[in-house]
Amino acid sequence: MRPGGAQVDARLIVGDLVPNIKILPLDRVIEAADGSTIMEAAHEHGLYWPTTCGGEGICTSCACTIDEGEANLEPLGRGELKTLAEELGEATVRTRCLRLACQARAHGDVTVTKRGVRPAEASLLTPE
Repeated sequence: MRPGGAQVDARLIVGDLVPNIKILPLDRVIEAADGSTIMEAAHEHGLYWPTTCGGEGICTSCACTIDEGEANLEPLGRGELKTLAEELGEATVRTRCLRLACQARAHGDVTVTKRGVRPAEASLLTPE
């Protein structure tokens, strides 16, 4: 506790900041374990994230736009770039800041846009 009774966030004391991922248009902010993928974090919070390949990085169903915090993600890997470029073209991928949610690992706060993300119980976990 700080003087005056204010509580201190324990994460700040140990220097263990937890990345927050804001998902639009759902307008939900979730905490992610450092280094987890965007999709893993969504699943941990009971959210359905559209996917066809189940998170193997071989389709683009989970692709999302990175609106803020791109520098807080691990760099785009060769496999991820190949998958996105084959489907959408490399110029489109770079211009629109697209990432595969199953491959993009967060190490800080990120804001993403992905239509179709919703509470899992509402979707019955069926792919779109």
